[in-house]
Amino acid sequence: MEVFRCSPIRGFLLDITGVLYNSSPNTLGIAIPGSIDAIDRLYSESRVRFVSNESSESRGELARKLKKLGFNLKEEHIFTPAPVAIQYLKQHALKPHLLVHQGALKEFADMSKGEPNCVVMGDAECDFTYDAMNEAFRVLTALDDPLIITLGFGKFYQRVDGPCLDVGGFAKALQYATDARIVTFGKPAESFFLAAIKDMRLSKDEVVMIGDDIVSDIGGAMKVGIRAVQVRTGKWRYYDSSFLFCSVNKNSIVLVAQ
Repeated sequence: MEVFRCSPIRGFLLDITGVLYNSSPNTLGIAIPGSIDAIDRLYSESRVRFVSNESSESRGELARKLKKLGFNLKEEHIFTPAPVAIQYLKQHALKPHLLVHQGALKEFADMSKGEPNCVVMGDAECDFTYDAMNEAFRVLTALDDPLIITLGFGKFYQRVDGPCLDVGGFAKALQYATDARIVTFGKPAESFFLAAIKDMRLSKDEVVMIGDDIVSDIGGAMKVGIRAVQVRTGKWRYYDSSFLFCSVNKNSIVLVAQ
């Protein structure tokens, strides 16, 4: 019998929506029972970073909302896709056409203006209208090398009132219509996980990822070589177990937390 030896756990990466709280339209949302105490305990016994594909508000606004819900955390410990995407845009002299939530526009305020040469997409929620999608489509069809940059690439997320379509499906629709390339920042991109681990000054075998998304959180962590725990909150579904049976190997241990 083969015995697997695991390094001691010294740090945790946590998703936010569906793990700490469930979002709600027009309200702060609702903290998931036990999550506030769990974060306090993790902070007292280990290093903690939050890796979220949240793109409807800035990192500061997200931190303030979580504090109002009762979470004791530090804004600088929250990793979201927009700052990384903005750095990429600047490095590649890209002028984005923005299809993002109104609450995220201020993060892109200092970006280069002028004729757009790419489309940036986040979770625009009610701003994903036909007119908005068609405007982005027209920008892409005018380019020789159409490029879509997405802030995360989720299929859906869980709100208090039910599941909601995420940015991935809308980006795929535009890609289908234009043959555009898609570059994703956020989970499940390897660099996103590694940036948070580097910030903790730990190695990936000392860290565990906790999330509700079997693809972006669990699958993304496993591909990097990070142990993962899926919680039974948020977007967890009973049929997620079929993914686990197909994907678990000796380097990727997945637990499902009650």
